[in-house]
Amino acid sequence: MNRIDELFKRKKQGILNIYCTAGYPEADSTLPVMQALEQYGADMIELGMPYSDPLADGPVIQASGGIALEKGMTIARLFEQLKNFRRTISLPVILMGYMNPVLQYGFEKFCADAAAAGVDGLILPDLPIYEFETEYGQIIKKYKLNFIFLVTPETTEERIKKLDQLSSGFLYAVSSSSTTGNEKDMSAQAGYFKKLRDMRLSNPVLIGFGIKDKPTFSAACLYANGGIIGSAYIRALGKGGDISSITKDFIHGIVGAK
Repeated sequence: MNRIDELFKRKKQGILNIYCTAGYPEADSTLPVMQALEQYGADMIELGMPYSDPLADGPVIQASGGIALEKGMTIARLFEQLKNFRRTISLPVILMGYMNPVLQYGFEKFCADAAAAGVDGLILPDLPIYEFETEYGQIIKKYKLNFIFLVTPETTEERIKKLDQLSSGFLYAVSSSSTTGNEKDMSAQAGYFKKLRDMRLSNPVLIGFGIKDKPTFSAACLYANGGIIGSAYIRALGKGGDISSITKDFIHGIVGAK
């Protein structure tokens, strides 16, 4: 088992996965942000790799990625920053990004460098099932990285089962078919969440998109193993100030003191 599997074995409910953008709010903020997330009670870190055309990301995360790119963030620079991050961070860490920059870097080199750094898994929303099964999945497994697929309210049960079969670590349940950061009525998606729960999938499920505070996180936890928060945390960081204090206040507002 890797760190993701160990987390879900140890903690069945209430898992808080927080997304942060590499190189935001400053080029050298990546590790300080991750360290603060660990210190104040996050269970998992989803580390976004900035890209100029992030299809699934809303305006807040897009803007953070644009700032990070302007400050010189690249995949190569990110791996430099992550070189010794396991000395201070024990949480599971997932890299989230898009295929174009990963392919430019070299897919196998990317997986090898991620694994060597201590990364646990990948989320690449624009990697199709066919290419995963016929080419890239074998490379991901070679480097013992988990791979997390996304499902939406429009995903058929047959396809959900297929994506659950191919995923490892957990399944990412998008709360609605839109970009990150949009206002969502979690109760309106109760039927979809119940369907996922009742399907008794082989992977744990985390709900993302629209999770922003204690009420929405608690709602996600009613139906799944936990929730993923991104835009709300990026927005908090964007207001400026001490990263540690911002992170402490943000996480404690959702789950209380560690």
